[in-house]
Amino acid sequence: MNFRIFICVLLFNVSFLTSCAQKEGRINGVSFVASRDTLVQSHINPILSLNSNYAAIMPFGFIKNLEHPEIIYNTNRQWFGETNSGAKQYINKLQENNVKIMLKPQIWIWRGEFTGNLKMNSEEDWKSLEESYRAFILGFATLAMETQVDIFCLGTELEQFIIHRPEFWIQLISEVKDIYKGKLTYAANWDEYKRVPFWSELDYIGVDGYFPVSESKTPTIDEAKEGWKQWKNEMQSLSTSVNRKILFTEFGYRSINFSGKEPWNSDHTLKGVNLEAQSNLFNALFEELWNEEWFAGGYLWKWFIDHEKVGGFENHMFTPQNKPVESVIRANYSIAH
Repeated sequence: MNFRIFICVLLFNVSFLTSCAQKEGRINGVSFVASRDTLVQSHINPILSLNSNYAAIMPFGFIKNLEHPEIIYNTNRQWFGETNSGAKQYINKLQENNVKIMLKPQIWIWRGEFTGNLKMNSEEDWKSLEESYRAFILGFATLAMETQVDIFCLGTELEQFIIHRPEFWIQLISEVKDIYKGKLTYAANWDEYKRVPFWSELDYIGVDGYFPVSESKTPTIDEAKEGWKQWKNEMQSLSTSVNRKILFTEFGYRSINFSGKEPWNSDHTLKGVNLEAQSNLFNALFEELWNEEWFAGGYLWKWFIDHEKVGGFENHMFTPQNKPVESVIRANYSIAH
């Protein structure tokens, strides 16, 4: 082969491969809620219909209160999907359908206390918590490697734990890397992510994206887009500074009045179904974020197994299932697949 032609072919191949790497597809995910039941094909078909290509599988550990150091997990008192064997069955069945996985073990504190406030009162308890959390995470890191999941999330909204024990987290990340060879993230709360000290050790800046974008009862799409400007600038700045993309480890809105004001608020006593507000907020989020180079995609909150039995026009909670917003998500996930 002529040397010049060889060089041209070589440069084309390098350029092509580089371009493919740069144009890595968006993560169009769902946060898959654990159930008492095993996963079957009829549970997966609605996810495929949504054009979703990723699912977050979320096994749970439980803590008695905000000052208690022991995590209880993988017991026969939990729902199947919350356990190690349940997570594995969910992962395998989804992978059979070419759905990629983020394994995201999480903690639930009794009565739904905010995990970001988990803080021990003594050095002894801190060490006990570290020991318990290390076993919890490394056990699921082993499962992540065994099942070859694409992303492993090593914590969710644990701000006080990180602030008070940063050395533990650096060591934990190192130990996870010894076990699991895929991509890593941590799910920081929307008002926490800028203070997380170890983003450069991970592959994604994980953010639970419940940013307030509107105080209106029914925000318009344009109003919500305007509300994103401040947060976009902040996220892009951090993404550039640590050379990592932003990944929404959770995102979503309830179908209620004023749902853009405090999107994180899951208080069941809040009523006032507003399907238009939910649809407008999702439209604005997709228009503002989904085509940004520094943005990797995200996992919408939240998706239940029994699709036909959840959500609907009278539902005021987060799930988009069987609501008008489902078609908004389907259309945008199709574009950015």
